[in-house]
Amino acid sequence: MAREFDVDLLVDNGLGKGAAIRQAIKYVAGDIVVFIDADGSHDPADIPRLIQPIVNGECDHVTGSRMKGGSDELHGDFAKFLRMLGSDIITLGINYRFNVRLTDSQNGFRAIRSEVARQLPLKENITTIEQELIIKTLKAKYRMGEVPTHEYKRKSGESKVSVRRMWPRYVYTWLKYMFSG
Repeated sequence: MAREFDVDLLVDNGLGKGAAIRQAIKYVAGDIVVFIDADGSHDPADIPRLIQPIVNGECDHVTGSRMKGGSDELHGDFAKFLRMLGSDIITLGINYRFNVRLTDSQNGFRAIRSEVARQLPLKENITTIEQELIIKTLKAKYRMGEVPTHEYKRKSGESKVSVRRMWPRYVYTWLKYMFSG
């Protein structure tokens, strides 16, 4: 599809979402970079709303909020309940540590000033990159915001996030970036 529209295509190194994000940041040419999950769960029509606080000079980094905009995938079974509980605990910790009032620290739909993204010392290779981006944005004293976005039922692929298998990594990463340099 990228070739059909004469769009440059960058193939990631296969190490995970975080590694792909770090790699992409190096190649961004515009003033704002938007990250959107590849599973079709986010609506590209929400991008103008996502970037508007940056364009207006109000924020440096804006995340979409499924808590404010709704989700077709967050609720419905015990695994989703655990995923939501973990996300809420992480978001609560971020809010109290940095005196902010975010509702969704794990959403993959976000916009950030390219200059800011390049300055953040990102390390995570997997989906823990989402919380790392927010924590490091706030630690560096950049302005963080969020807007309502809806998460639709994924159109392709299966989630590789297993709460049972990955929760220790999420907790470790959260505490590491919250309280260390």
